[in-house]
Amino acid sequence: MKRNPRKLKWTKAFRKSAGKEMIVDTTLTFAARRNIPVRYNRDHIETTLKAMERISEIRAKRERAFYKKRMAGNKERQREADRKLVAENEHLLPRQRASERMALEEMDEERMTVQVSQEKSKQKLKQRLLVGGGVEDMDVD
Repeated sequence: MKRNPRKLKWTKAFRKSAGKEMIVDTTLTFAARRNIPVRYNRDHIETTLKAMERISEIRAKRERAFYKKRMAGNKERQREADRKLVAENEHLLPRQRASERMALEEMDEERMTVQVSQEKSKQKLKQRLLVGGGVEDMDVD
């Protein structure tokens, strides 16, 4: 039974057409077969083997970068899906006691105060030299 290779998810054709693999890359051209007999030359073989190793390193690095770029938004998407799932099935979760809820709210308030204090410490301070000598601090927004 003949099938369209772009519709079978395990084929290279599908992966390339779906944007899951690199299509245009100069390192991919080196993998093409060349059926031209070449006279044996030790130096030529040595340089070829070194080049093959280097090309495989470059290809691996580019594939990692491609994958990271492709997967960049997945964390946020997954987090949103998880939140939606929890919101839809909230009735299945155990109910919190009032004391536990209060403790969580206090912890959140403490986190907020710590974040505010860290932001204030990160603010840039500019110093201005005075004519009579000395330094004056200025807040920069």
